[in-house]
Amino acid sequence: MAEFMTETKQGVGAQSTGQCAGHPSGHSAGAHPLDGHEAGVILERARTSVDPELRSALESLPGSMRRVALYHFGWEQADGSPAAGNAGKAIRPALVLAAAAALGGPGARTAAVRAAAAVELIHNFTLLHDDVMDRDTTRRHRATAWTVFGDADAILAGDALQALALRLLAEDPHPASARAAARLADCVVELCAGQHADTALELCRPGDVTLDEALAMAEAKTGALLGCACALGALYAGAPEEDVEALDAFGREAGLAFQLIDDVIGIWGDPGNTGKPVGADLVARKKSLPVVAALTSGTPAAGELAELYGVPYEEGDLERTVLAVERAGGRDWAQVQAADRMARAMQELARAVSDPEAAGGLLALAEFVTRRSN
Repeated sequence: MAEFMTETKQGVGAQSTGQCAGHPSGHSAGAHPLDGHEAGVILERARTSVDPELRSALESLPGSMRRVALYHFGWEQADGSPAAGNAGKAIRPALVLAAAAALGGPGARTAAVRAAAAVELIHNFTLLHDDVMDRDTTRRHRATAWTVFGDADAILAGDALQALALRLLAEDPHPASARAAARLADCVVELCAGQHADTALELCRPGDVTLDEALAMAEAKTGALLGCACALGALYAGAPEEDVEALDAFGREAGLAFQLIDDVIGIWGDPGNTGKPVGADLVARKKSLPVVAALTSGTPAAGELAELYGVPYEEGDLERTVLAVERAGGRDWAQVQAADRMARAMQELARAVSDPEAAGGLLALAEFVTRRSN
């Protein structure tokens, strides 16, 4: 694992707490370098292990919801004909399986496949709902489900995926399944709270959102599920509670790093790689982490950005907005903060898994999520 910086850049913006008007209340010792190819192998192996469980679960849905779900996963076209589409990178199920293997070996990994599928179902439940709420029209290089089938069908299909996830765990005879189901249910509540905070922050004036608020929202929306994925793997390995909590913390910190990089890619990435239009969050005036860092930087560019964000997007404003975020330090802050979060993640991982060989899969995945470009 490459060494990460452990201090955030100073002067980007005050990180004071507070709420806007109307808003409701270095790598571990002994770690060895891992390349992206190893992460790719881990992700592909996870996808191969989990896809049969996912397909079986989706096939159990009533016809109308099954069609929407299979389309969303990329396995069917809108007309119901087969498709060899992209069901996503499988990062979250890969974390479940890697955590189980790190603490319990290959047998624990095999036993955790159903839990890994449950986590992936929850992730896709959130994607279906987020796309409706954010009015995103593209995901994984194709039209989002709500644009094809309508809001109601997309929302109901997402609800069904959540139910399928909990049913998978309820029917799993593994001794850890009940604890895993309870933990996953708690995670869903946290995800919903994070999404609620996100929508509430969007109603705030540009200058009224603090970095602490934005980071807390991102931890709930993104970090919580990655932490839960790692914790479920630890549960299926029979790990003691302190190791379960350490892996949850590892996943949360890695999740924040993931969100920071995702936000950077959303502004400066290549849409040919991401499958989503570049700058979509800026056009929608979303208060992503680089944007909030830029808005709170106290720089002249922050004022320009606040002025742009204070009015609806107009054609031709995108380039000015991107430059304002960058000049105000939003991009630099996000990249340094991502490195800092990964350093914290490595410290948490070392608490639970002291053997670098056993931690290899989790290290490779952590490297992948912070060095990806799409």
